Amino acid sequence: MTMLDKTLRDSKRVTANARSAALTAQSGGEMMRAASDVIAARLNIMAEGMANPMKADMAEMSLMSTEKVEAISASAAAVAGTLGDLAARASKSAMAEVGHAQRAAAAMTSAATPQGAATAQFNYAMGWWGRAAGQMLTLNTQLLKAQADALKPIHSAAMANAKRLKR
Repeated sequence: MTMLDKTLRDSKRVTANARSAALTAQSGGEMMRAASDVIAARLNIMAEGMANPMKADMAEMSLMSTEKVEAISASAAAVAGTLGDLAARASKSAMAEVGHAQRAAAAMTSAATPQGAATAQFNYAMGWWGRAAGQMLTLNTQLLKAQADALKPIHSAAMANAKRLKR
């Protein structure tokens, strides 16, 4: 892959990351608006229930806790899965880097001239820089995915509650 191809690929990934971050921020705003609507509606339900316990909406009151637990559990599971993938990717990258370093060390020690050793060291350093930049871009992409995945079940619950409680 040429440097131009890598640059184009990376710029597409950066653009996709920016789009993902913007969509997640938009979802977060929607969720916050929905949550405020749900809180207001549920405060009214609780006040009515306290004013007349015989007419309290017990079904809605019981949902107040169970829905949160379900949404947070789904969110935590999504984050755990993504973090597990990240750990596996980091481990694989670290092992690959050990191989690159071993080959570079062998090239430096077997070089016939000091210039050859310096060239091998320079090539390894430049390669490492490119690999590190690519790995950080991938890490950023995965963390944005984790953020979006974590928000999704909470966003869904808040939006569904706001729609249901809008009377």
